[in-house]
Amino acid sequence: MIGIIDYGMGNLRSVEKAFKYVGYEAKIIKDVASVKEAHALVLPGVGAFPDAMDTLIKTGMFEEIKRQIDKGKLFLGICLGMQLLFEKGFEIEETEGFKIFKGQVIELPKHNKIPHMGWNSLEIKRETPLLKGVENGDYAYFVHSYYIANNEEKYVYAVTDYGVQIPAVIIKDNVFSCQFHPEKSGKVGLKILKNFGEMAKWF
Repeated sequence: MIGIIDYGMGNLRSVEKAFKYVGYEAKIIKDVASVKEAHALVLPGVGAFPDAMDTLIKTGMFEEIKRQIDKGKLFLGICLGMQLLFEKGFEIEETEGFKIFKGQVIELPKHNKIPHMGWNSLEIKRETPLLKGVENGDYAYFVHSYYIANNEEKYVYAVTDYGVQIPAVIIKDNVFSCQFHPEKSGKVGLKILKNFGEMAKWF
């Protein structure tokens, strides 16, 4: 079972329905026990970095998610769920994240319209099972005002351009993440979610 973590932010039902559409059991979870029991974890998110971290810490899920990641459980962060994996976010106030990856979450440059909303193409940098069947130049759907900066390039598997190069897929060991919303990205997004479900069989 793929556990979709509910911390009060995110398009949970859309993610759940998308997984079920591609043939994988997914369930929305909101407590420590369910985080432990899930075979794989998904952290979606639409909202503010500090509010998200506050909720995860207060519910006890923050420590349990870190524990499960350290144990090797397969994990996927989506949009804000990706950003929370980094050292710090600077939305509203400086807030520490999970520190799975090095880097910070900063505001997009103001020379382009903010938020970055809509379809944008992916430039694939490295092969990964998560992007199996996704072609260089395929489009995904983005909605965000902040992006990953000062990160380690060796973990970046795809980028997109919005006046600045935005890391779109970042992967390290059992932790996978994407800045775009696969559940809103049509056939491309469904491929990615199906690939994640396939990978869950290996972990």
